[in-house]
Amino acid sequence: MTTHSLSPEIIACIRRALDEDIGAGDATTDSIVPAEALMNGKIIAKQAGVIAGLEIAQAAFQLLDERIAFEAQVQDGEQVADRQLVARLHGPARALLTAERTALNFLGRMSGIATLTRQFVEAIQSTPGAKAAILDTRKTVPGLRQLDKLAVKLGGGQNHRIGLYDMILIKDNHIDFAGSLAEAVQRARRAHTNLAIEVEARTLEDVQTALGLGVERILLDNMSLDQMRQAVLLTNGRAQLEASGNVTLQNVRAIAATGVDLISTGSLTHSVKVFDLSLLWTP
Repeated sequence: MTTHSLSPEIIACIRRALDEDIGAGDATTDSIVPAEALMNGKIIAKQAGVIAGLEIAQAAFQLLDERIAFEAQVQDGEQVADRQLVARLHGPARALLTAERTALNFLGRMSGIATLTRQFVEAIQSTPGAKAAILDTRKTVPGLRQLDKLAVKLGGGQNHRIGLYDMILIKDNHIDFAGSLAEAVQRARRAHTNLAIEVEARTLEDVQTALGLGVERILLDNMSLDQMRQAVLLTNGRAQLEASGNVTLQNVRAIAATGVDLISTGSLTHSVKVFDLSLLWTP
């Protein structure tokens, strides 16, 4: 495993996290551990789930000291069992101890996101006739979006737009400001001819209007299951339908069974529980 495939944005994010934690220096480690000391360690999963962020954790160690050896025992996106060995480490003790928390913070958060995403994906896969993909949203930790969205992909989900620049999503406030859904779409098309357009539909009448405008995707915002089913029949494949709003593991099967194409939920990244991992030092 190497860190060469990481984007400059992700490398910068890891450097910021190290700088935030280390500051002027690791006062505890530097005062106790000799500069020439070496250590061995292993990262252990303390629950079952999906591992994500091994390359990020490796980078956190090696950006501090390139002499650290990081040997992953599993692959990103792989299901692991409780107490399973995830990675082995060896190198300068000071750097290993100093980078430990930053590396585990990234690995734990990303694995938590991937684990939750996989649960949503598997819930849909077990729903007869369902075809929907699970999408994330922009409800990510500021500054960590690239990592949050990478974790979703490693969990088997798909990324919605990365930011405000790579897709047009016309929501209720945009429509109200423009005066109508049609006017909002027309203004967006005049300004950005190369971007796909998605519109938020609050009613089935909005769905019909959006279809008449030929938009690529329609967001069914907080619609009932019956409304979603009607929207699927009304659309008949002419646009992708995305269900959104209060999606949970308890109701995602029912939503998928309506026949929508996409289901987005911010819970993948804004309400995730950090995956439990430990770094154990060995002789």
